[in-house]
Amino acid sequence: MAIEVTKDSIDIGIIVRDSEAALKFYRDTLGFEHVADTPGGGGTMHRLMCGTTMVKLVSPDELPAASNPPGGLAGASGIRYWTISVPDLDALTNTCREAGYTIPVEPREIRPGVRISMIEDPDGNWVELLENNE
Repeated sequence: MAIEVTKDSIDIGIIVRDSEAALKFYRDTLGFEHVADTPGGGGTMHRLMCGTTMVKLVSPDELPAASNPPGGLAGASGIRYWTISVPDLDALTNTCREAGYTIPVEPREIRPGVRISMIEDPDGNWVELLENNE
């Protein structure tokens, strides 16, 4: 039996160590729409929209002792990346590169008509950019 949902996408929460650095990446570099700042998660929740997905950047009042394990896909189990479908992979990857972000996976074709790259956010999370021209 399939789950019944009331929205065509999921929302994602990311605990951030530096909200200004996270906003610079997600809002200013990737271009997510900043819609609100609210109390949440024991601190401040910055709500941004990526299409119909809400990205909740949570800046806690007290930082957790542990950080995101480094090493990308092979660095740990759990959620290691998430994907955004974009129309111009090369342009957005270059925008991220010029802004000083690490590009652990350079643009490449993964199957005919489908290309990806991966960008590392300020907390070490990987964001996959996907261009689908199938």
